[in-house]
Amino acid sequence: MTDMTTNTHPYTLEILPPKAEGASYQWAIRRSGKLIQRSDRALASEAKARENGMAQIERLLSGAGDR
Repeated sequence: MTDMTTNTHPYTLEILPPKAEGASYQWAIRRSGKLIQRSDRALASEAKARENGMAQIERLLSGAGDR
């Protein structure tokens, strides 16, 4: 089993595997364990979910979400 959590201080990216066969991956961003944001679209693979989640963390770290 792969590690489904990535630490990017102060955020943690959690990749959520499909709940059923054929379902999609999701991601969740947490700060100090509190849910900050979750994916709003279906992602076909773990890699796509991680890529999409990391892009969102980069936006949060750059302050793009502060407007």
